[in-house]
Amino acid sequence: MANCIVNYGFSSFILFVWMAINIFLFVWFYFFYDLGPQFFYTRHILGSALAWARAPAAVLNFNCMLILLPVCRNLLSLLRGSFVRCSRTMRKQLDKNLTFHKLVAYMIALMTAVHTIAHLFNLERYNNSRQGVYDELSTALSDLADTENTTYLNPIRITNLIPTYFGFTSIAGLTGVVITLALILIITSSMEVIRRSYFEVFWYTHHLFIIFFAGLVFHGAGRIVRSQQRTNPPHNTTFCKDHPDDWGQIPECPIPQFAGGFPQVYLVNVITLLLAFFRPGCIVTFHLLLLPLFLHGILIHLQLIKNGFKMEVGQYVFVNCPAISQLEWHPFTMTSAPEEDFFSIHIRSAGDWTDKLIDIMKKVPEGAEGPKLGVDGPFGTASEDVFDYEVSMLIGAGIGVTPFASILKSIWYKFKDSDPKLRTRKIYFYWLCRETHAFEWFADLLQVLEKEMEERGMGDFLTYKLYLTGWDQSHATHVMVHFDKDTDVVTGLKQKTHYGRPIWDKEFEQVRKENPTSIVGTFLCGPEALGKVLEKKCAKYSDVDPRKTRFYFNKENF
Repeated sequence: MANCIVNYGFSSFILFVWMAINIFLFVWFYFFYDLGPQFFYTRHILGSALAWARAPAAVLNFNCMLILLPVCRNLLSLLRGSFVRCSRTMRKQLDKNLTFHKLVAYMIALMTAVHTIAHLFNLERYNNSRQGVYDELSTALSDLADTENTTYLNPIRITNLIPTYFGFTSIAGLTGVVITLALILIITSSMEVIRRSYFEVFWYTHHLFIIFFAGLVFHGAGRIVRSQQRTNPPHNTTFCKDHPDDWGQIPECPIPQFAGGFPQVYLVNVITLLLAFFRPGCIVTFHLLLLPLFLHGILIHLQLIKNGFKMEVGQYVFVNCPAISQLEWHPFTMTSAPEEDFFSIHIRSAGDWTDKLIDIMKKVPEGAEGPKLGVDGPFGTASEDVFDYEVSMLIGAGIGVTPFASILKSIWYKFKDSDPKLRTRKIYFYWLCRETHAFEWFADLLQVLEKEMEERGMGDFLTYKLYLTGWDQSHATHVMVHFDKDTDVVTGLKQKTHYGRPIWDKEFEQVRKENPTSIVGTFLCGPEALGKVLEKKCAKYSDVDPRKTRFYFNKENF
């Protein structure tokens, strides 16, 4: 329990506050519309469905204000820079932005369902009242005209109207249909199976949020939920509800006046939408000046001249190739160090867009200028904090090693320049790959680091373990034949490649034993399943005593 408090305490507190606000808004507005005297006549027509429609609307307004904030990358990068002097616990919350984004989306989906169903009942009640199906009071309220002397309560102004017609012709109804359809498409296309297999579908449908927010802004303009206004003399509902024929005839019962509320809350959503599009000079267009390096036909290494482009370790950029698509932007972690004159990315064949890009690069003649690329970024990630820890565990799976390439390169430059600001004194690096050739592009960097550390008498600074999780019989035979060599047959490094998956309990126990009084930053760029395992291990092997070892889990999110 104590370990859970250390690792999840602040995140749990934020979720508790968010949920408490949602519950408060729902309960407050439910009773406001269910008990408020200004909605006495409205409730007489609609019944309890009035409160069930308006309470979710309040929760929707709040969450629609929040939904874009966790994915405003420029805002997150700005906040991360502002939190440099704050605790790492505060900065870690920014790395859970996608998790919070999904939670807010789930709440929006739930409240939309309740809001829509309640309004369907309201529409039916309004229509029946207009047809005179209910009591005399409901009929009288529905017959009120929008004139100089009175204002209507029932938004359905035509007798014998089909309710569906009103739903598709009124401002509230039409925008509600558009909003709901956009939300359904956004949510269904965000499913893991679609996002991984058909990224373009996810990418394009997610941009329906523009239509969603545009519809949201105008949704309240219809003002179909109306409240009773003060009149002089006052309209005594207690007495007048039983004498609708006397309205306007006696002083106690002037004709009641009604008006819809101004949709002020939606202005906040407009500001949020503008904030999402606030991109202060972050899109730069490059021509590929350095030819790509091809690795086994499934991985290319692109190098682009910086030309004023500033970056930090572990950051990522969004790349667009107009020759493939004007609209598609895909995230890639930079593998270069901030100290280098260029920035580089490694792109693996993982879908239609990357396959087309690789094909285009293969056709570029040697020495020729490559295609034009648009680069949006850089954006901050959890890996930026790696140098804030004296001890760091870097764990990459497959192409997920890319942010750690940037980090290890930067460390090499810092040692080379004898940077006095370098706090890190120990790094544990783990790389899990399924195929042997995946190690090749990164082995050269590890060899340079290995040699550099030995020359400086710091052989213990970097402990790295490479794990091959897939192999065939021919490879196993080759390894057995060359088992007695000083260097590994796969990577050429002095550290031999491990076969199979790491035993994480053993690794964490060893790190804790070797660093009994340290705060260890654990960084992962890999699959979600591995992240859940490592997060549990960090909690399991952390000690509540601040003088002993504690593990802080950090995961890359895109």
